[in-house]
Amino acid sequence: MSRSVCHVALSNDAAKRLDTVLADNACYASRSAAARAIEEGRVLVNGEAATKKYLVQTGDAIVYEVQDDAPTKVSGEPIDLDIRFEDEHLLVLSKQAGLVCHPSIDHRDGTLVNALIFHCGAANLCNVQGEDDRLGIVHRLDRDTSGLMMAAKDNECGQALMDAIRDKVVDRRYLALCHGIIPHETGMIDAPIARSVGDRTRMAVRESSSSREAVTTFRVLERFEAGAKDDGYTLIDCKLFTGRTHQIRVHMEFTHHPLVGDLMYTNGAPSSPQASLGIERQFLHSFKLNFTHPATGEELEFVDPLPDDLSAVLYKLEPRSEGRTMAGKEVYDLLTHARSTA
Repeated sequence: MSRSVCHVALSNDAAKRLDTVLADNACYASRSAAARAIEEGRVLVNGEAATKKYLVQTGDAIVYEVQDDAPTKVSGEPIDLDIRFEDEHLLVLSKQAGLVCHPSIDHRDGTLVNALIFHCGAANLCNVQGEDDRLGIVHRLDRDTSGLMMAAKDNECGQALMDAIRDKVVDRRYLALCHGIIPHETGMIDAPIARSVGDRTRMAVRESSSSREAVTTFRVLERFEAGAKDDGYTLIDCKLFTGRTHQIRVHMEFTHHPLVGDLMYTNGAPSSPQASLGIERQFLHSFKLNFTHPATGEELEFVDPLPDDLSAVLYKLEPRSEGRTMAGKEVYDLLTHARSTA
């Protein structure tokens, strides 16, 4: 159970960052915990969302959510991990769809963090975020997004990987199937993202004090002609330059080409069940990951073929293909090679 508490900023809070004020006044256990609460839309300043960098003013009414239940220590659980690389500093894995990255109000256990603790031991995972429920985590994938992720074992490596993501030197690529035909070969979506005003579980493209920069680029790989109950589909290769919550899903909805199977971000998508091609989650897969190993300096690259449920969708659409683009041929060759050497 959660409840809302109000803290009225005093003179000694003035000119401090919002996350700092929340931590200094013991509203949350740490500044990182406060920052997460702010990002998740659980903190309002004078009735409005704000960023963690907002400079508090004397008299500001800061309303924040707290949990009545005492936090429990996160324990290890024997959950299968598809590990593609591991050494004493980090590991790379392919996350299965349906696996939540870390514990939350709705998912106390059965998460990737529980699996990492079981596999590595809590003492052998980074804790740069200062919270036991984020052990090893340096970036996240949505519950129903599959594919490649990094996790860190020591704080030096964890911080280096988070810095590399922030500095846009980690190459993260996603395969996404969208509703509709995208006519141009490439595109860039540079649109800020914040919590939706009407639904706090959703993110949205909008201009507000709490909005954060979000940049996604994409290449068209293959188009599939329209059918009787849909307006066609486009397979794209997306690259993230920022890591906002639900970023690709939000950005593609914003362009009126939402992801096939996405039940939350549906703007402009055909409403018939047939239009979702029988898929039970959003068609989004982290298929390529390239980064420099923080400890060894080695350049690491991983390619993860599509899981069976997503492959089945493309197989179903194959008779409607309008042909692969040059980028599509390149990516399909990459996936075919990865599948043959797996």
